[in-house]
Amino acid sequence: MRAESSAAAGKRPLVLQKFGGSSVADLPRIRACAARCLRTAAAGQDVVAVVSAMKGETNRLIALANALVEPQRDPNLQSGHYVEAARSSTDYERELDQLVATGETVSAALLAIAIAEQGGQAVSLCGHQLGMVTDHHHTRARIQQIDHARIRSELAAGKIVVCAGFQGVDPAGNITTLGRGGSDTSAVALAAALQADVCEILTDVDGVYTTDPRIVPAARKVERISYDEMLELASLGAKVLQIRSVAFAKKYGVRVHVRSSLNELEGTWIVPPEAAMESIVVSGVTLERGEAKVTVLGAPDVPGVIASLFGVLGRAGIVTDMILQNVAHDGRTDITFTVVGGDLVRVTDVLEGVTLGGEVIRVHTDRSVAKISVVGLGMRSHAELAGRVFQILAEEGINVQMVSNSEIKLSVVVDERYGELALRALHRGLGLDAP
Repeated sequence: MRAESSAAAGKRPLVLQKFGGSSVADLPRIRACAARCLRTAAAGQDVVAVVSAMKGETNRLIALANALVEPQRDPNLQSGHYVEAARSSTDYERELDQLVATGETVSAALLAIAIAEQGGQAVSLCGHQLGMVTDHHHTRARIQQIDHARIRSELAAGKIVVCAGFQGVDPAGNITTLGRGGSDTSAVALAAALQADVCEILTDVDGVYTTDPRIVPAARKVERISYDEMLELASLGAKVLQIRSVAFAKKYGVRVHVRSSLNELEGTWIVPPEAAMESIVVSGVTLERGEAKVTVLGAPDVPGVIASLFGVLGRAGIVTDMILQNVAHDGRTDITFTVVGGDLVRVTDVLEGVTLGGEVIRVHTDRSVAKISVVGLGMRSHAELAGRVFQILAEEGINVQMVSNSEIKLSVVVDERYGELALRALHRGLGLDAP
C-alpha cells in the first residue's frame, strides 16, 4: 500500500519525469527537457528525471558488439547460429550490459549539464549510484530493491536528480540492464520507492490511443485507462509503455501520466479501475504483425503429449501465445500455437527430431499471420461482443484462424494481408471512431 501523497503529508510534491529516447534524441530536445524539469521545479515540486539513451544509440552499441562476434562464425553453421551461441554466453552478456548502459549514462549527464546551463542545480546518477539493485541476470535483470537515500539527500539539497534508466547493479557489483523498455520500469520503480505523487512518462506521443493512429486516423486519445487494460495493451504490442513498468505501477499503486514531451497538454492517466470505466465496453484495438503459427500434425491424442511438447519449448525459453488443439480423429490431433516470428527458426530447431508418444513429430509453420486484439473492462459484462467481432470480420471477408479470450480481452489470428483491414473495421464497427 502506498503512503499518503506528499501534499497531504505537508511535504513538497514529488514528480518523477521519464524522458524517452525520442525526447533526448539531440541537444535541442535535451535542452527542452531541461526547461521542462525547471518549470516543474519552479512550480514548487521536487523533480526526479529518468532518461533513456538518445534515440538509436542502444541499437548502435549492440551492432558494434555483434560486429565483433559475427566474423568468428563457423562457416559450416547456418547464418547466425554461432552469433546466437556467443550472445547467450554469460561473459558476452556481462560485457554487453557494460556497453549499452553507457547510452543512458550519457543522456543523464547531458541533461544535468543542460539544467545547470539554464540556471538550475542538477546531479546525474548511474544505476549503482542511485541504489538500483537487481539480480544477476544480464540483459534481462529484475529489480530487487532500491536504496534511495542518495536521491533523497540530493533532493534535500535543492537539486533536480537525473537518473540513468534501464540499468542497475547486481549484488556482486556488476552493471546490469533491465531489457528493452527498461527505462520505463526504472522510472515506475523509482516512483514507487520514492512515493512520488505522479510518474510522468514523457514521449513523442501525447497519450494512449484507441489504436495506432498511423493506421487509423480516427483513433482517439484515451483520457483514463485502468492498469489491467494497459497491461493487456502493452502485452499486445502497444509501444507506449513497457509491460513490466505497468505491472510495477499496478502493484504499488503508482499514478502514471503518459503525455507528450513536446507540449503541456493532458495525456492519458493510468489508474486503478473506476466505475465509469466499466461503462466503456472497448478501450482499444491492437494489431500485432510479425507473428508466426506453428502446427504439430497428427500428434497422439493421449495424456501427457501436450505437457511434453510445451515442456520442450519452455526449457528452450520459447514463449508461446495462443494454443489450439483440434478435435481428435482416429486417435490423433493437431496442436497449433503462435510465437513471435523471430523465434520461428528456434522453434523448428528445437522441435526437430522430438518424439511424442513414441513418434517423431511433424511440424508445419506459417509466418503470414497477424493477431488482432480487442481490450476493455466493460467486456466482462457484454457476452455478445465476441459475436459482434466475428460478424464485423465476416462482413469484410476475413477468416478467423484462432481465437483466445479473457475477461477483458478477445484476440483473433487472421491472415497478415488482412491485418490493417481488420483493425480499421473493428475500430469503426465497435464504435471507437465516434467522439
